[in-house]
Amino acid sequence: MNRTPLKRFTILRMALAGSEKTAAADPEDSGETFLLRAARIAAVVALYWFISITMVFLNNYLLDDRDLDAPLFVTFFQCAVSVMLCWIMQLLSRACPGIIDFPSVKLDQKTSREVLPLSVVFIGMITFNNLCLKFVGVAFYTVGRSLSTVFNVLLSYVILKQTTSFQALLCCGVILGGFWLGVDQEGIAGSLSWSGVFFGVLASACVSLNAIYTKKVMPSVDGNIWKLSFYNNLNACVLFLPLILVFGEGGRIISFSRLTDLSFWGMMTLGGVFGFGIGYVTGLQIKYTSPLTHNVSGTAKACVQTVIAVVYNSSTKSPLWWTSNMMVLGGSSAYTWVKSQEMKKTPPKESQDTAKEKLLPVEKSGMGV
Repeated sequence: MNRTPLKRFTILRMALAGSEKTAAADPEDSGETFLLRAARIAAVVALYWFISITMVFLNNYLLDDRDLDAPLFVTFFQCAVSVMLCWIMQLLSRACPGIIDFPSVKLDQKTSREVLPLSVVFIGMITFNNLCLKFVGVAFYTVGRSLSTVFNVLLSYVILKQTTSFQALLCCGVILGGFWLGVDQEGIAGSLSWSGVFFGVLASACVSLNAIYTKKVMPSVDGNIWKLSFYNNLNACVLFLPLILVFGEGGRIISFSRLTDLSFWGMMTLGGVFGFGIGYVTGLQIKYTSPLTHNVSGTAKACVQTVIAVVYNSSTKSPLWWTSNMMVLGGSSAYTWVKSQEMKKTPPKESQDTAKEKLLPVEKSGMGV
């Protein structure tokens, strides 16, 4: 039976709606061999891991530059790069329609205003993400930014009046336990940054709010995730400018010694490209696997990312520190599995509209995932 191929933004929209269906066509229908399918999936997952991990370390490098203490400017520049890449992808899609599939993005003030509330939350999410990464580093970042699931449950109840099962609450309890144990162990090791923990909690809250507001504004962009990315980043660029001035980053930028250094701007641009690319590879991974598999892959990636950071920095961590990471990752994985099982049992008439709890973690910002 022939099936119409789904566009990538449609696949992402399905994932955001909590769909557990794999967006790719049935492998048996395509006549592909098992080895070919396995190799393609492995390549996509490897690409996702590479871009996501590299982006986190690259952002950490940019934000850790003591000569330029301007995290808002770094985030603003990456948003500007994303807007520019949206325009470039649109032009390439017109020139090569059979190779590149990207929607037409045109500036519409009405749509921009409708997306603005989400953009405010989006700014908080990517800014607090980067500030958390700046103060805690990559090794503790997974734990420091681990409360997104807990805030999902809390805000879903407060805003959406959605209750959560006892099994899911148990998973949240494990995550909270891992978070507090990690904070305790960082304190014992003398490397705890309360500023980093504070920004991590705020980032987690904004991630949850971003998921809720994304669902609300999706109709404004015709359910198109790339249009939403375009307007989000464009609004963010405008809103970041006064924030940069208010927080005094303008003077720091002007006095920065490497302002004319092409290598510095190259790294800044590369950070923006990787930030934009994470949305693309997220879509690919969901397309060739499923939203649930994407979450499992993301959890495994976070574990590897933490190990790489510890080895790279030649750090020595206690068994309890590693236990805190395993609690956070294990609790998150268990929560994802519990929610997926609950969604499978949801009646068809309620399946997507009332299942407001998303399985897909919000990575589309591309900043400090």
